[in-house]
Amino acid sequence: MNFACLVHYFGQLEETTSRNKMVGILAALLKEAEAKEMGKIIYLCQGRLVPAYEKLEFGIGESLAAEALAKAANMPKSKVVALYRQKGDYGLVATLTLPSQGRGLTISEVYDRLLGVATTAGGGSVAQKTDLLAALLGDLSGEEGKYLLRIVLGRLRLGIGDPTILDALSQAKIGDKSLRPQLERAYNIRSDLGYVAEAFWGKGETGLTGISVQIGTPVRPALCERATSGEDIIRRLGRCAVEPKYDGFRCQVHKDGQTVKVFSRNLEDFSDMFPEIIQATREQVRPRQIIYEGEAIAYDTATGEFLPFQVTVQRKRKYDVSAMQEKLPLKMVTFDLLYIDGQDYTDKPYLKRRAMLEEVIEADDVLMITEALLTDRAAELDAFFADKVQRGLEGIVAKRLEATYQAGVRNFNWIKLKRSYQGQLADTIDCVIIGYWQGRGMRAQFGIGSLLTAVYDEATDKFYTIAKLGTGLTEEEWLQMKEALDRLAVPEKPPRVKALITPDVWVEPKLVIEIQADEITRSPTHTVGRDEGELGYALRFPRMVRFIREDRRAEDATTLNEILEMYRAQGRRTVSAEQPTEAQEEA
Repeated sequence: MNFACLVHYFGQLEETTSRNKMVGILAALLKEAEAKEMGKIIYLCQGRLVPAYEKLEFGIGESLAAEALAKAANMPKSKVVALYRQKGDYGLVATLTLPSQGRGLTISEVYDRLLGVATTAGGGSVAQKTDLLAALLGDLSGEEGKYLLRIVLGRLRLGIGDPTILDALSQAKIGDKSLRPQLERAYNIRSDLGYVAEAFWGKGETGLTGISVQIGTPVRPALCERATSGEDIIRRLGRCAVEPKYDGFRCQVHKDGQTVKVFSRNLEDFSDMFPEIIQATREQVRPRQIIYEGEAIAYDTATGEFLPFQVTVQRKRKYDVSAMQEKLPLKMVTFDLLYIDGQDYTDKPYLKRRAMLEEVIEADDVLMITEALLTDRAAELDAFFADKVQRGLEGIVAKRLEATYQAGVRNFNWIKLKRSYQGQLADTIDCVIIGYWQGRGMRAQFGIGSLLTAVYDEATDKFYTIAKLGTGLTEEEWLQMKEALDRLAVPEKPPRVKALITPDVWVEPKLVIEIQADEITRSPTHTVGRDEGELGYALRFPRMVRFIREDRRAEDATTLNEILEMYRAQGRRTVSAEQPTEAQEEA
């Protein structure tokens, strides 16, 4: 397939906000592709060259993009920059400066040459990258150059998420979305949508069933539902295992001989940041190959007490790692086992995984195995919960004894119960920032005064507004927030956002913050749970309790269904459309 054909479909995707139409457009694109191209097409649709867990960046900023485009178009860089100031998008500048016809490069040719740009390193690499990009742009049409530059600059915003791609793969292959569950299971195990697409396109369902846990490739983590009490947990699970819930970095550790990798909750490679976990895994874990999960938490060396997440997060850095390791050492509290020496343990029940975890890890100063209480009594569970909260932990996680490890799935096999506060919801909410209002009054100096936030609905692959938030940030955090959001600013509402409110600045739904609120109320202005002509839901008195959560993707935010369940759990009557006030909703 020619790259021009892919670009044609990109243009169609940009012109619609309907998810069903997006699925149809993607399905039509995929039908035209060969199996060997499938992975490259999927990556390019996501604006990357490799799966998200691999560290590979283009290393091209706006200045280098301008220089490359100027060389390709044979014009002064100053003219390219002047056009950019008019259009605000180097992709649009490419349509004005490159010819209407390119050389007809295939997708594979463009992909391979982009890979050459991204992998060029060492002395003189900046100039080499610029020359390689210029040569590639010189072989493309203006329309092809538009999307190529958006990919390279990280600004390919087609409005499609992973669920939309999974549905399109099923529809392209069999004409409907019925194979979505099998595709999703394979993706959750392998975390590489390009690989899954190629296996599926080449061998159909057989290709999907052949996908298994692979050492060195992160598995998408199992997720928790919420409970309102110990009684609620016992009613759902009966006899269960109850473990402390720690407030640190959830990590998945892969050991292959002396090679050890540490992946974050959102599949980012943390290996270089946590050397003590690497060393402890080599020394304290017996099998040659293993994948295990745990929570990495900083602790006070004088008292042995765990430190808050706001302290632990300081360990997430690429530089001065040794100094920070000495200042804030980590413990790794392990709680699950996924793989040992060629054997997949995700299909084993909890009790078997737990027993093997205790057998293969020699608990010591750095690696610990989490405490676990087996009980079917709500009173015993409540006492365990109270003890953990008193010790400064977040709460507990209860696990169904017979349940397998269900990668990437949120259900009631795992249930969390977190500490609550008088007059507040029993749990915090992870929200995605989708826009902001410019500062007024005292905040005029910051250029930002409040945030528009949303939660995620996997069924529609869209984000629905739930709160306007203006409290909980320090002056320094407001400045940092504006800088981060301006990098994601877009001229109009993103295609995956459903909103009735219009902020001063729209941003791509990328950044997640943690919010505490008093309660959930019905709302005439927010779109969470809002059917046509009905009320939505909003957070009453929302305030930020945790700054940008780099361990969360936007799709890992609290879901629409969770909000509805939390509202029902409040046991409150539905309020009328007139009752919520601007002050109550912060909206």
